[in-house]
Amino acid sequence: MEATKVGIREFRADLAEYIAASSPVAVTRHGQTVGYFIPVHGQAEADLVALKKASQSLDKLLSAQGVDVEDIVADFKKARKKSTTAASAKAK
Repeated sequence: MEATKVGIREFRADLAEYIAASSPVAVTRHGQTVGYFIPVHGQAEADLVALKKASQSLDKLLSAQGVDVEDIVADFKKARKKSTTAASAKAK
């Protein structure tokens, strides 16, 4: 797939258009390519599907081990509060 060449000012001015497009853009300055913009449409959806699958796997593992998620959250909050209190004491 051939990249469309555009000057940096045009790229900046029409950024929304290039984001919505599906072809890569070669950004130039004074005729020299300084970078490429490659849109990645659909990537967010794939990431979301992968995160949901990982979440389901984690839920199954925690359940199999008899771990209560609320206990983990409570432990995390305690540890966070302890580290925040320690950081505050060092700052004084």
